[in-house]
Amino acid sequence: MSEQRILIVSHGHPDHSKGGAEVAAYNLFKEFERQGLDTVFLARTDQPSHGGSAFSTINTDREILFHTHMSDFFLFQSGNKKHIWQDFRGLLEKYRPTVVHFHHYIHMGLELIREVKNTLPDARIVLTLHEYLAICANNGQMVKPGKQMKLCYKSSPIDCARCFPERSAADFFLREKYIKSVFDLVDVFVSPSHFLIDRYKNWGIPEEKMVMIENGQPEVEAPPPRILADSEVHGRFAFFGQINPFKGVDVLLEAFKILPEEVKEKVHLDIHGANLEGQSEEFQEKIHKLLEELSDLVTLQGPYESHEVGRLMEQTDWAVIPSVWWENSPMVIQEAFNHGVPMIGSDIGGMSEKITAGETGETFRARSALDLSKKIQKLVSNITLRDEYVKNLKEPLKMWDCAGKHVVEIY
Repeated sequence: MSEQRILIVSHGHPDHSKGGAEVAAYNLFKEFERQGLDTVFLARTDQPSHGGSAFSTINTDREILFHTHMSDFFLFQSGNKKHIWQDFRGLLEKYRPTVVHFHHYIHMGLELIREVKNTLPDARIVLTLHEYLAICANNGQMVKPGKQMKLCYKSSPIDCARCFPERSAADFFLREKYIKSVFDLVDVFVSPSHFLIDRYKNWGIPEEKMVMIENGQPEVEAPPPRILADSEVHGRFAFFGQINPFKGVDVLLEAFKILPEEVKEKVHLDIHGANLEGQSEEFQEKIHKLLEELSDLVTLQGPYESHEVGRLMEQTDWAVIPSVWWENSPMVIQEAFNHGVPMIGSDIGGMSEKITAGETGETFRARSALDLSKKIQKLVSNITLRDEYVKNLKEPLKMWDCAGKHVVEIY
């Protein structure tokens, strides 16, 4: 392992972007550093660089910001080709990594993968898939455009053209061929869920090139159960994540709105999330209206930093993930389990894979505020249920278990 030189490429740095994929990539980098491995972290940023350089450093000289962008989100092509064939190539020639592990290609360009193969043909190329961008042109969500956001079960050029009538089926056919031509250069695809592997296998990625490895978690000491006041129940619920139409915050708020009055007296919901102001005006109005109606029950806490998760989990009895799309392996599930907090989640995608209903939490019918409301009532009415679920929580993979598996079996 000491001979390995590892370059981890991410579409964002956690200091600037709080998404789960960025955190997963950075956690892996920091664990490799702790283990003494020769590792560099390259993260794309939309912030302007000093003097127009494509690169700058952050925190240490092993953490490099890549000041670049994409111009074509249909084909994931770089908006500045010089950043690929000159700047990125120069970085590869300087560090000469034996392994390049991409945790994304969006905002940078698929051409990065081909440049690795052209510049360092013997380097191992690993790509972690975090969603379905290659399969689905609708933000990789596999949800059909429109207000109903109907779930999509399988893609085809004809079906995709129906979702985007401004493009032809031939456009989508050629898009798929182009992306697969780049993916052919990848040695191993990593997925944190079996569900995502099945989706990509059905799309045409060879099963033998894919491996499921869960996102690792840092070592933490699970907090003791929250001490309940007299006559209090386990009624503290919390949402962690981005506030956008795909995350189902509106479903969660609707569920609290229809709770019986006697249950409302026992519960409270904290929403820890960001980016509401970046959503459509219609969605913002909907959320703010629900928050106003539920002002006694719900607190919008705003964004949080990764290092604050433990403190916030200590104040939580149940974490809720009400997403309306096929989540792959949401970081919040592993974070909650790592801190001894059971989950309630939608019964689709990687959420139902990670949450064992009746053992480590509850699942509810995706998009159904009524079913979610019933599950909340169930959890609040049974005072011993939370303790039973906490006992069943399996300890998540620690970072070195995860990183070690990457190194030994893949790199």
